[in-house]
Amino acid sequence: MVKKLLLSLGALSLLFPALSYADDPSAAQLNMGLNALWVMVAAILVLLMQGGFILLESGSTRMKNAGHVAGKTIFTLGLCSLIYWAVGYGFTFGADSSEALNKFIGTGSFFFDPSISAGEGDNYPSTIFFIFQLAFASISLSIAWGGFAERAKLSSYLIFTILFTAVIYPVVAHWIWGGGWLAQDGAQDYAGSTVVHLTGALAAFAATVLLKPRIGKFNKDGSANEILGHNQVFSALSVLLLWVGWFGFNAGSALSVGDGFFGYVAFNTQLGAAGGAVAALLISWLVAGKADITSMLNGALAGLVAITASCAFVAPWAAVVIGLVAGVLVFFSVKFFEKMKVDDPIYALSVHGAAGIWGTLANGIFATQELAEKVGVGQGGLIDTGSWHQLWVQFESVVVCGAYVLAASFLILGVMKLVMGFRVTEEQEIIGLDLSEHGTYGYPEQMKKAQQNL
Repeated sequence: MVKKLLLSLGALSLLFPALSYADDPSAAQLNMGLNALWVMVAAILVLLMQGGFILLESGSTRMKNAGHVAGKTIFTLGLCSLIYWAVGYGFTFGADSSEALNKFIGTGSFFFDPSISAGEGDNYPSTIFFIFQLAFASISLSIAWGGFAERAKLSSYLIFTILFTAVIYPVVAHWIWGGGWLAQDGAQDYAGSTVVHLTGALAAFAATVLLKPRIGKFNKDGSANEILGHNQVFSALSVLLLWVGWFGFNAGSALSVGDGFFGYVAFNTQLGAAGGAVAALLISWLVAGKADITSMLNGALAGLVAITASCAFVAPWAAVVIGLVAGVLVFFSVKFFEKMKVDDPIYALSVHGAAGIWGTLANGIFATQELAEKVGVGQGGLIDTGSWHQLWVQFESVVVCGAYVLAASFLILGVMKLVMGFRVTEEQEIIGLDLSEHGTYGYPEQMKKAQQNL
């Protein structure tokens, strides 16, 4: 018993050094320490979602591209970190600009050089806030890669990472989270249905349109061929990892331990995800006569995406409704894009785009005045207040942010296509990006066996 007590005290002294040097640490110090610990844990959860994206993209595509998927994800995460440190964070949260300029873009804090610890009165160290926000930027970037899958050159990932992290994502994030003009209008996007998910999805849309479909996806008569991913177990495991990471995403956005409000946010997050998974499986079963696993996995993620904007603003029953609608919406959205001959291997446009739009608009319908006041952003939605104001603000944020991301992404990728070309050759696509871009296979034994059997 004594040994356990000593170990516990030792652990506490490591977590909160102030306890070792002050007989009576202030409540502010303890509160800051707890906040810092929670936000750091949340940031780690969000960063670990990259593992979910590796499994999701590799599992949903063919074996010959698996190593490429894993490698480019780690590479772009590293590059994104450097660019966000250099300029992205400053454009999002920099506070050196004039009041007029700050409505549109932040300036300052470039090549971010933080203090080594929290200052007097701070809720957490700025270093931890930076890591948390960096994790969000990297997730939006990973969503964009869905539009590049199985046919883009590695060099295109390098260039687009730099420009997306420097001038696309930070602008939208500043408008809504950094004190920009949409924030001043009261736009509600608690953890990023628009900022993170819709931004990434629309960048993916621009890429998949300019790259055009994968070889063999569509026939001359316009009918689609199903190009199956190589590992559905990977895809299911990826959804579970992303689902767990989402608690860092949403609940972490409380940025404090406080009165435990982050628990309410997590509660709504779970209900939204559950509604999406159940609705998608049931609608696929009803429409197709078979309970489609891929649709169910997409539904779970769509529920998570949709509840991301509203998890802190709505009652639990509304979280369930938001998830249920997202699950149905994603099923029909996938069918729609395929009918429009848009090749979206990872379903980014439906899971993150359609569900991101729905999740953002849902605030204008279901947000309660009580929770809007608690969070300190906007006001209650149509059902609670009878006012259309918040729904209009949510619609405005979707349209304006969507238009900016589409225009910037098409411009950047269009120039890349003209100057350097960003799709691999037909021969390289057929043999796979593992071999053509990296000179080796992600599954060398299996691929060698397949070649021997040809």
